Amino acid sequence: MSRSSVFLAALAVAVGGAVSVLGQAPEAPLGQLDDQAVVWAPVVIDGEELFSVRRITAYPAARRAAEIEARIRALAWNTRAGTPVLTRQNVAGATWILANGQPFLAVRDEDAALEAVDRQILAEAYQARIANAIAAYRTARQPAILWRNAFLTVAATLLLLAAAFVCRRVVGLLHGRIERRYRDQVGDVRILSFEVLRADQLWRALAGVLSFLWVFTVIALVAVHLRYTLSLFPWTRGTANRLVEIVVEPARSMGLGLVGVIPNFIFLAMLFLVTRYALRLIRVFFDNIDAGTLRLPDFDRDWARPTFKIVRLFVIAFAAVVAYPYVPGSDTEAFKGVSLFIGVVFSLGSTSLIGNIISGYSLTYSRTFRVGDRVRIGEHLGAVIDTRLLVTHLRTPWNEEVIVPNSSIVSTEVVNYSSMARAHGLILHTTVGIRYETPWRQVEALLVEAAARTPGLPRDRPPFVHQ
Repeated sequence: MSRSSVFLAALAVAVGGAVSVLGQAPEAPLGQLDDQAVVWAPVVIDGEELFSVRRITAYPAARRAAEIEARIRALAWNTRAGTPVLTRQNVAGATWILANGQPFLAVRDEDAALEAVDRQILAEAYQARIANAIAAYRTARQPAILWRNAFLTVAATLLLLAAAFVCRRVVGLLHGRIERRYRDQVGDVRILSFEVLRADQLWRALAGVLSFLWVFTVIALVAVHLRYTLSLFPWTRGTANRLVEIVVEPARSMGLGLVGVIPNFIFLAMLFLVTRYALRLIRVFFDNIDAGTLRLPDFDRDWARPTFKIVRLFVIAFAAVVAYPYVPGSDTEAFKGVSLFIGVVFSLGSTSLIGNIISGYSLTYSRTFRVGDRVRIGEHLGAVIDTRLLVTHLRTPWNEEVIVPNSSIVSTEVVNYSSMARAHGLILHTTVGIRYETPWRQVEALLVEAAARTPGLPRDRPPFVHQ
């Protein structure tokens, strides 16, 4: 053995002994420790948990476990010193585990009482586990073992690739066989004349299910492969032991989360159905008003559709308020932040939109015009062919379509040529200029005659000329 190796080994044992003495500081009696004060930390070597140690006064359990792990690795790493000799020595209130005659770990009466075993038995168990851990540490790092495990890793990887390829071929053959046998028997799904699903959509869904099964199988094979190969090497054995927890725990959490929100989903489904059928009843009510089969005093038929839209908006808003506490994740800060962001964006970008909507309802309830009326809006003259929440569509005498924003209609004058004409008729007029030497009686007679020959004018109201 070289001089440097002897020095390192002696230093490791000395440091371990010193830390042990410091680590086993005086502490409160067991009777003064409650369940909240007892904190445990595992001692783990190469992914294998040997035992757990508790917190003692001013000495955290995690630090105590880390220092014990460092001492075990120091003993196992120094192979030139041979197999360490582990012995036990009883002192007042504790049993010391010695490594080559140096203090290594103290097992106190409090440790044995918390484990509910005799102190000698607990110290003997700790000694055996430390000895086995040192032997396993050295064995796992032998070159022959490492080369064998590397070969097994390569073989397992090749086997994984072959299994994935075979699974893919099996899925393809299965899909082809099902399609050849049942393709002609599967048709479109219809409810009366309404097409719910087409046959090609069903086959794409089947292909998606088979692809999902293949992907799920490959993921399972990769998980098994990683669990096996990582457990072959001491440096990754801890990751292999935690791999099941890493994979299963998220799925377990998702499953428990889904089970927990099932009552909320049931409530949301019932609220959806109630809201949907309530809206249907409300729509039937306003459709009857629009059709004239139901009349309300001082309520115009033209108000039926816009009023239904307003009532529908309030019903949906009320349902959303009721459903909000039952939406999964609605109480999280992320959900609240996204809701606030959407609200700010909507409020900043919808000023003109909301203005046009309010103007559209204002025009409807003020009876400014209706579809079919001939109006003049600003400089535009034409017939109203459609009214929407945001804009109004006009058709000019030259067969042009003019789309006018509702907000601009509210802020300008509107001349309706049809509103008074329904009950009292409309006075159509024109201006004619004549020269002074032209006999005005002759011009008046020609104008009256031309008006009388115009079809569609009432005969009980003769035309006249205003000079």
